[in-house]
Amino acid sequence: MKIRLIRPEDNPAVAQIIRTVMPEFGAGGKGFAIHDAEVNDMYAAYSRPRCAYYVCEENGKVVGGGGIAPLEGGDEDTCELKKMYFLPEGRGRGWGQQVLDLCLQSARQFGFRWCYLETFHTMQQAMKLYERNGFVAIPGPCGNTGHFACDKFYRLRL
Repeated sequence: MKIRLIRPEDNPAVAQIIRTVMPEFGAGGKGFAIHDAEVNDMYAAYSRPRCAYYVCEENGKVVGGGGIAPLEGGDEDTCELKKMYFLPEGRGRGWGQQVLDLCLQSARQFGFRWCYLETFHTMQQAMKLYERNGFVAIPGPCGNTGHFACDKFYRLRL
């Protein structure tokens, strides 16, 4: 397994992961990230300044990933952990922790002071990962992500 920055040729695999995993957790309807325009071209979306998206590749197959970007509608000190999803074969192997570590390291290098994330109550393992890493639940959303269906929100001081 290797973790690396996303490349243009990863776009179809990453889009398929997002479109497979989110409905698995009941997060396929309106107001979820599955409908974001960036899903079709994650490479371009995360090639912008202060953005990074990492993929996990095993035997030539992308099995998951996650990224950070400035929080839409937020202040310049806050980034968002975005689109961190893994296929079943990529779960429970420590890769989520490694991707999260890389995302937070990048966020610090980009000068962010806070990392925000939105999730859904069905994603219990993800929330355990965030909490183990110091993310604190907050009562409501920040910024203007358009993900009105998300119901769990977290923030971490970097």
